[in-house]
Amino acid sequence: MELEQLRCFIAVAEELHFGRAAQRIGLLPASLGRHVRLLEESVGSQLLYRTTRSVSLTEDGVALLEEVRPLLARLNELEQRFRANQRQRSHVLRIGAIDSAAAGLLPTLIQDFRAIAPDVKTQLTEDKSIRLVPKLLAGGLDLAFIRPRSGMSQNLAIEDLFSETAVVAVPSAHVLADNNSISLPDLASEPLIVPDRRSRPHSYDLTLNMFAAAGLHPYIAQVADEKQTIVSMVAAGLGLAVVPRWTSSLASAGVRFLPLDDGTGQATQTLPLAAAWMKAVRDPQRDALLDLLRQNLARYSAQA
Repeated sequence: MELEQLRCFIAVAEELHFGRAAQRIGLLPASLGRHVRLLEESVGSQLLYRTTRSVSLTEDGVALLEEVRPLLARLNELEQRFRANQRQRSHVLRIGAIDSAAAGLLPTLIQDFRAIAPDVKTQLTEDKSIRLVPKLLAGGLDLAFIRPRSGMSQNLAIEDLFSETAVVAVPSAHVLADNNSISLPDLASEPLIVPDRRSRPHSYDLTLNMFAAAGLHPYIAQVADEKQTIVSMVAAGLGLAVVPRWTSSLASAGVRFLPLDDGTGQATQTLPLAAAWMKAVRDPQRDALLDLLRQNLARYSAQA
């Protein structure tokens, strides 16, 4: 009976769904299922009833859950406390951020933070939300700036911050490049470069949902993973792309970033940004940065 097996079992027992449980703890469903099967072999009893449509606990599963859940919660508290103590001794605040936040929000926020906490070093990890969340849950990060989604781990505190403005990246030589803004009908017949939905679901859905709401169908010419790659493809004339405004800080020759007019005359702000951290961890450095962020949120969001 191993600790990781128990963590997997508790996640499935609480979610009663292998897919949601796997997403919650940052594992592939097949890997999570293997851990649960090994636990059942270890205790010599079936813990879950499984069908193609449902998952439920057996009598032994209920008994085991009642016994191990408080023990595992206590172990998690001890683990997080020792990690927090070590971080306080080393004075390093480990921050994870999606690319647009790393390019737009973090430089100003960290500069402001250094003014009030000059002895605290910050270590920045830039990645996608889908990869930052498991790092946060595993104790590899103290704070992460992510795209929030439903069904996230109950061990995380999630604080919505603001929504980023969407703009259109256009080749400088394109006929639309001299416009003051671009409307969705303008984009309907243009080849679009979109992110891979598996790694960037918010950004992908942003483009598709806006077109659907307008009764239009986008012409998707290319799928790319990284924002810098998308901007470079736009510069090469392969298509246009709907991106967060902070992406314009990834200055690329041959690209203009124009406001996206959704027909209301207002800036399109549909890319939510949130801060996430472990509930059980006490971290004065992290909390000081969060307090600074809250105090200046209006100023930071005005840049989004």
